Parts: sequence; C-alpha cells; structure tokens
Amino acid sequence: MHEMWQNMFHLDLSVLEKILRAIIVYVFLLVGLRLAGKRELAQLNPLDLIVLLLLSNTVQNAIIGNDNSVIGGMIGAAALLVVNYGMVRLVRNNRRLQRLLEGRGDVLVKDGKVQADHLEREMMTKAELIAAAHKQGINSLKDIEYCVLEPTGTISFIQKRPTPEISRHDEIIHLLNKVSGELAELRANRGVEGNP
Repeated sequence: MHEMWQNMFHLDLSVLEKILRAIIVYVFLLVGLRLAGKRELAQLNPLDLIVLLLLSNTVQNAIIGNDNSVIGGMIGAAALLVVNYGMVRLVRNNRRLQRLLEGRGDVLVKDGKVQADHLEREMMTKAELIAAAHKQGINSLKDIEYCVLEPTGTISFIQKRPTPEISRHDEIIHLLNKVSGELAELRANRGVEGNP
C-alpha cells in the first residue's frame, strides 16, 4: 500500500522540467494549429477529429515524460492552464498579436456565390460547406448573403434577407388577408341585398 502511494506522488522529473515541457508543447501546438489552418478546429470531417485526438495523445508524453505520477500530471496541467491564461490575457488586448496567432476570418460565400479560391486556400470542399450549411438549417448556398470561416474554426452563415421562406410566408399572409377582406365584403353585400 505504501509503495502504491509513493508511486502516485513520486516525481521522475523535476518540477521545472515539467513546466518547461508543458510550455514548449503549448507553443508548438499553437504554431502548428495556426499553420495547419482553421479547418482542423472546425472538425469538418472525421479526419479532422482524428488528427485532434491523436495530437493530444502524441504530445502527452512530451509534457509528462516517463512520469506517471498524479503530481506530475497535475504540474503539467497546471502549467498548461497558467500559460493559456497568460496568452489569452496578452492576446486579448493586442489586435496585431491576435491576428498573428489566430488569423482572420475567410469569406467562403458572398451574395450566394461560393468563393472557390477561398475554399481551396482553407482546404475545404463544396460538399463540406454545404453540409455545414445544412447543419444550420440552410437549404441552399444561394440563400446565403455571407459565409465566413472564423479564426476559431466556426463557420458563420448570414442568410439573405428576406429569405425565400420568409418571402413565401409574407406572400401567403398577404393573400389570406386579401381573401378575408373579400369574404367580409361579400358578407356585407349579401346582408344588404337580403334586407329589402
């Protein structure tokens, strides 16, 4: 029992080495994901998800080394959280650094027209874009005024106003109101004719 507790809390590496490992891996992943593009973050297909899962598994040993202790894992996790907190605070108030680390949004659709060169740059297919639109309840890319792949990997769609559905709805309401008015007029005329 004593040996189990000793193994759980015994560090094979120094605390400083654990912290440095976490910082190096953090910076590597930050640069790597920035260079890989926003599509990895968007997880447009199973391949993107697999890459992210394997990345986390691949860098695990780089952060904790041969140390399987609870304390070692906690030190590595704490170092990652502190580095991330510092980076978020630093980037939050610096637009230039924000653009450098996060990039800019990329317009994929403008006025219902797919920007093929932008899709190519982001290594996306039209089928992936259509699937993302369908997930948000959009039937056709022609209904989109503006679509952006955000630096976070989110795909934002802004539909044309009014949408075809809203136009049809408004037209039906207008026709119903017209028919209702004509019925009321017929009833009124009938009532006048019926009274001598």
